[in-house]
Amino acid sequence: MESAVRPLPSRDLLRPLRYLWRTPLLLLHLLLALPLTVLLINRWSARLQIGDERLDHRVIRWWQGSLVRLFGLRVRRFGTPRRGAVLYVANHVSWLDISVLHGQAMMGFVAKKEISRWPLVGWLASLAGTIYHHRGSNESLAGVMHQMLQRLQEGEAVGVFPEGRTTSGERIETFHARIFQPAVLGQVPAQPVALRYGAGGAAQTRIAFRPNESFLGNFLRVLGEPSRPLEVHFLEPVAPVEDGRRRMAEACRARIAAAMELPPA
Repeated sequence: MESAVRPLPSRDLLRPLRYLWRTPLLLLHLLLALPLTVLLINRWSARLQIGDERLDHRVIRWWQGSLVRLFGLRVRRFGTPRRGAVLYVANHVSWLDISVLHGQAMMGFVAKKEISRWPLVGWLASLAGTIYHHRGSNESLAGVMHQMLQRLQEGEAVGVFPEGRTTSGERIETFHARIFQPAVLGQVPAQPVALRYGAGGAAQTRIAFRPNESFLGNFLRVLGEPSRPLEVHFLEPVAPVEDGRRRMAEACRARIAAAMELPPA
């Protein structure tokens, strides 16, 4: 009886060349574009408008969008981000998700406290008005809910990942309904956003964190990945329903699953 021989994984011979090309560009982006971005984010630029958008918001979107392109991701947007007060709801695959969404629309994210300690990403997230949550703390959660409601009532957008953590990218986990409560209280719609890495979402698992992979390890690995498309689908908003946060969560998850061509449950 012949023993099955597992074929060795093919070696990516172009990975060193991608590092050789992208690393200097990334350093330029950090050493030149980042200080310029920080300089342009201030109380004066917040008062200046370019079209219908604040200057500081446009600068943040430009910086984050440029960062995504440096990782070889070519963004294609479908649908239109809702303006004003809205709860953006997205599936969560990678730390890049925040930069991807920030490149499309300005929003304050709800994220785990650990992100604030990540190199560069944490500092930028804080600069963009991220609301941090201590996992397992009901007191922290209450504070997060209060800040979310306050921002929505002030006409600002908030972004959340209802799965509560990054996933393997193979499926969409349960959406936690509690995070929708501020939208219900403020009578603000939730707009689902589907993030698909690679053609038809084929690269979800390539971009996602691997078991026991650190942020730095994932950062360096993804930096050497081949260039690929990234689809950002802004889907039909879900209207707020009184005492219906679970229905909002299920509707948003179903619409994202449909856009990802995954089973709804």
